[in-house]
Amino acid sequence: NGKRLLTSTVFIDSIAEALRISPTELTGQPAAPTDPGTGGAHAMIPALRLCLMGLSAPAPARRGRLPEDPLQLLRARVARANALYHASEYATLAAELPGLLSDLRAAADARHGYVRRRLLQLLAGAYHPACVLLLKYLGYPDLAYVAVTRAAEVIAELDDPHYTALSDFFTAHVLLAAGSPVQALAQAGTAICALERHRGGGRAPQVLLGELHLISATAATRDKTRSGEARRLDAETHLAEARRLAQYTGESRDWHLNFGLTNVAIHHVSLNTALGRHGAAVDAGGTLDPEAITAPGRRMAYHADLGRSLAHLRGREGDATRELLRAETIAPQRLRVDPLVRDCVTYLLGRPAPAHTRRDLRGLAHRVGVLT
Repeated sequence: NGKRLLTSTVFIDSIAEALRISPTELTGQPAAPTDPGTGGAHAMIPALRLCLMGLSAPAPARRGRLPEDPLQLLRARVARANALYHASEYATLAAELPGLLSDLRAAADARHGYVRRRLLQLLAGAYHPACVLLLKYLGYPDLAYVAVTRAAEVIAELDDPHYTALSDFFTAHVLLAAGSPVQALAQAGTAICALERHRGGGRAPQVLLGELHLISATAATRDKTRSGEARRLDAETHLAEARRLAQYTGESRDWHLNFGLTNVAIHHVSLNTALGRHGAAVDAGGTLDPEAITAPGRRMAYHADLGRSLAHLRGREGDATRELLRAETIAPQRLRVDPLVRDCVTYLLGRPAPAHTRRDLRGLAHRVGVLT
């Protein structure tokens, strides 16, 4: 009701467990669309659902069949899908995904040997993160689990420890979205141990290992079976390991991800916000240049988490509002589906603030759907 901030996802998970409901019942996901972009993304969910079920939805006639050698074309389409995800262009991505997944599956089924293997790798790259995380952020964790299961089936045929670890990484994401941080932590931990045994040389395995430590750190902040101090220490241990790996890899886009020191620093802010250490989150954010990362979605997450932490600090309501508005400017579709942002905006509406701040805040509240 806006009287208290939802200080952390642990709080949401605990209430959901006590009431015997899903966390999404509390956060109102999937949220009703508040703009044409998010509305367009939600409108494509039925077609994407049918695609994930192995069925097909009516689609516009294609101008031509796929070429005999579709690798180059499909590789470009998978790269575009992942670029759309990182730019938080959810409506365009959701519209293109069913056709892309169907084309990849058909092309892989018609080929053998090396070409089939390359097509299966592309299919895994379309599921991860373009499909799985799109569904997660739009508020469909059940469909995200179907997507990650479909990806695991593809990856099982590849029989590659790196792709298996990638599958575990995204499964941990979905388990977190479903409110199961302990299982997410276990999944990521198993993947870390397996990858340590098989990672070999090169940058790509180090990137994947670093991402597994980051998702482990996030899961640790939500493990309500342990004390707050134990969660903090575990999260900081995983974060430190990710930072060590990022010093080796540099800024990377391997696996269609965004790993590097900048993303590790963004996680430093978000982890402190999740742990309720809001002063520490603001301090960490003060030394960070988010523009060093190319993905708008990650920059948006930084400003949104910083804004949420500032909202907890008395007298910083104006700063909190400015950070949330900046996040919206960077990736509006991503911000407007974030339930913790909506809760923060509701809370800020009840706090004293200058007239110009309240005007901006009311506009934001309308766009995220908490003020009609």
